[in-house]
Amino acid sequence: MSSTALLKSESPALVACTVSRDVQIFDLLIEDMEAALGERWGDLSFLDALSFLRQTDAADLQFIAVAMDHDDEDNLEQIAAVIGAAKARDIKVILITEDVSPSALHQLLREGGDEFVPYPLPENELANAIERVLTPPAELAIAPELQTKLRATGTHDGVLIAVHGMAGGTGATTLAVNLAWELATIEKDNPPRVCLLDLDLQCGSASTYLDLPRREAVLELLSDTEAMDSTAFMQALLSFDQKLHVLTAPTDMIPLDLISAGDVGRVLEMARTNFDYVIVDMPSTMVEWSQTVLEAAHVYFATLELDMRSAQNTLRLKRALQSEDLPFDKLRFVLNRAPGFTDLSGKARVKRLGESLGILIEVQLPDGGKQVAQTGDHGTPLGVNAPKNTMRKEIAKLAASVHAVNRAENAEAKG
Repeated sequence: MSSTALLKSESPALVACTVSRDVQIFDLLIEDMEAALGERWGDLSFLDALSFLRQTDAADLQFIAVAMDHDDEDNLEQIAAVIGAAKARDIKVILITEDVSPSALHQLLREGGDEFVPYPLPENELANAIERVLTPPAELAIAPELQTKLRATGTHDGVLIAVHGMAGGTGATTLAVNLAWELATIEKDNPPRVCLLDLDLQCGSASTYLDLPRREAVLELLSDTEAMDSTAFMQALLSFDQKLHVLTAPTDMIPLDLISAGDVGRVLEMARTNFDYVIVDMPSTMVEWSQTVLEAAHVYFATLELDMRSAQNTLRLKRALQSEDLPFDKLRFVLNRAPGFTDLSGKARVKRLGESLGILIEVQLPDGGKQVAQTGDHGTPLGVNAPKNTMRKEIAKLAASVHAVNRAENAEAKG
């Protein structure tokens, strides 16, 4: 379809257009646009698009599909201007890219790109992207299998376990998600009620690890916790296999201080009174309400690796907590990618790390290899996708230990 088609008065009402250096380069895009929209789309060059989007004729457009490849990276400034002009008119932007560098793609997404689809286009992916950008978040229906079917009880006194990464990439979310799953499946006949709270409001990825959608309901819940009741809290949760119940991070990246210590305290209490175990995936940044979680937690796992950044951040955290007379002794340090049984040199380094920091490294998780990343990409816990993985086995042992201690304490309290 040529660029002149966009200007023909006898054409059907146009709701979209492609924007590219030459749309013929992206022949599969042409086929998918015609399959999705019939004749209700047109094509523009980058230069023509910038001019057209500033005219009143562009008011009816619902979205533009910006197609680019590696040769267009020298023209990022103009492409960004096109995206900016579209966003100024509240027109959605879908990026279709082939061999584009991650930095260039990141820049365009920051400029206002709503969706990204790689080229060659996967089957039905363009149609799915169009549906996502044109459907308001509040109207996206939650599949029945993802809706939490548990009823609020308000009678539980759940164990609160927080997981905090001492540095990025130390496996905090991996531990939080898989520990929650192991606890949720630890008994077949009478499994505990387990809730996973993703409080990393900006970069939380628990939803990605479990292939769960993010919901506007989460932000609504966190924005007015004083009005929150058990029903509203349970409705904001999503279920993974009806065994693990998750409060995902909000849809959009929001400031960590958008919620207060009081808000977090109310959410934690609501979760504890409705679940046996509450796992909290914390942001690596310390904020005002971090103290609330630390003081409420029965166990506060801190993940680190055998490197200088983890050591320095652990030392900073230790000094900060002790200077404020906060319970540093609640922290239980977990070493990720720990050296193997026969790596005597590595084990000596672990011992020196603990001694130099004045901490006890109580849990050592072996390197799970590529399977850890693969299960995360597939949206499943290790126990489902790679049950024999060495890291999964250690997390299962940790869950069994936590559950055994909790059962013993409950039995003692009843006796």
